[in-house]
Amino acid sequence: MYNIMIVEDDITIAKAINDYLNKWNYNVIYATDFKNITEQVIKFEPHLILLDIMLPYFNGFHWCSEIRKVSKVPVVFISSANDNMNIVMAMNMGGDDFIAKPFDLNVLNAKVGALIRRTYSFHSQINVIEHNGVVLNLSDTTLHYNNQKIDLTKNDYKILQLLMENLEKVVSREEIMQRLWESDNFIDDNTLTVNMTRLRKKLTESGLNNFITTKKGLGYMVE
Repeated sequence: MYNIMIVEDDITIAKAINDYLNKWNYNVIYATDFKNITEQVIKFEPHLILLDIMLPYFNGFHWCSEIRKVSKVPVVFISSANDNMNIVMAMNMGGDDFIAKPFDLNVLNAKVGALIRRTYSFHSQINVIEHNGVVLNLSDTTLHYNNQKIDLTKNDYKILQLLMENLEKVVSREEIMQRLWESDNFIDDNTLTVNMTRLRKKLTESGLNNFITTKKGLGYMVE
């Protein structure tokens, strides 16, 4: 069963689409919190998103751009703002199709089915770890926070991946060193300290103060 996510602030339209697509054996949800669309996308892992342009807080162009940072999931814009400029903008922001309102639900269903058939082989599944608005993209080893992209070194990425895979658990220095250098050979303990200091400086400069906590004598953790 394919997951469909509807991002539409007109609840009447959202429910009508939801009810119709459910009849075609899609697993459908519609957004209710328009401040945190990307987090909902990551949690639900949709196979396709239906996205309105005019939304509270941020418009659909913004959310499509944010979604594209973490996923290649197909995005179909649905909007009454169907002039050429908005259609071109939708495609440039990463949209895969545009359906003008008002639309026939049969046409919508046909387009959804066609796009899903073209897309899967499952190359567009989300591959990220998210915690408190911090998104680690496992596909391109980048970090996203507060609408900014944070480039990571190979060791930065390995440290964050290990800590975020073990949220609220202490990870020992030995475990981190094993992940970084994948060797039982002796590695100077100060080498890890240098790597951790550089990573923390990079996080702090991006507004992530104390994202990594030191547990003295035990190791590190992300809480």
